[in-house]
Amino acid sequence: MAREGHAPGSSPQVAAEPDGSRPDGEARLPGQPGANEMLQVVGSSIRMARKRHRMTLQDLADQTGVSVSMLSMLERGVASPSIGTLVSVSSALGLHMAQLFQDSAAQASSPVRRRADQVVIQAAEGVSRRLVHTDVEHDLEMVVNEYEPGTSSSKTPVHHDGMEFGLIVSGTLTVNLDDVDYVLESGDGIAYSSATPHVLTNNGPVKARAVWINVAFRPDGA
Repeated sequence: MAREGHAPGSSPQVAAEPDGSRPDGEARLPGQPGANEMLQVVGSSIRMARKRHRMTLQDLADQTGVSVSMLSMLERGVASPSIGTLVSVSSALGLHMAQLFQDSAAQASSPVRRRADQVVIQAAEGVSRRLVHTDVEHDLEMVVNEYEPGTSSSKTPVHHDGMEFGLIVSGTLTVNLDDVDYVLESGDGIAYSSATPHVLTNNGPVKARAVWINVAFRPDGA
């Protein structure tokens, strides 16, 4: 299963594919901060958004299922969250996860989002999320998720506003919705309300790859 709260040095990284590898194992886009700096950026973004919506940490915990202690460490940039936690928290704050890492307006000048321009968020637990396209106006985000064998989108089920639509490209992926397991194979699709507690796990022997579309409903009509 995925692990939350590990050392900042093993935090999610903004990586370039396929170039940009560094001797220390960290990869980054030109001009992008490193992993520890990115944790600070993400934490600051989350804290400002939470205060803008006049939410307490407990309010955010109630909406997402993420513990208050984890949210506090996330805002302070001292803990590495899972991909599922970032999605849940950003959605509850009326944001797409991409907005925590990049300027979504950068892709407005062209309908094409080249792979070289797609930011990859690499979680230390072996789960990566490639941000293909973000449409803030329509509250929609398209991503490609990859799960190494034995990894999950989050340590425990999370929930938030919105809808999710998924298509398995390769491998197998188990989607747990409100304690019910749905095992999906290549070519299978799924759709569900993000308000349903959910966690995605690769119980198979090979890497699982899936295209996911997240439609976020902004809180308080924001």
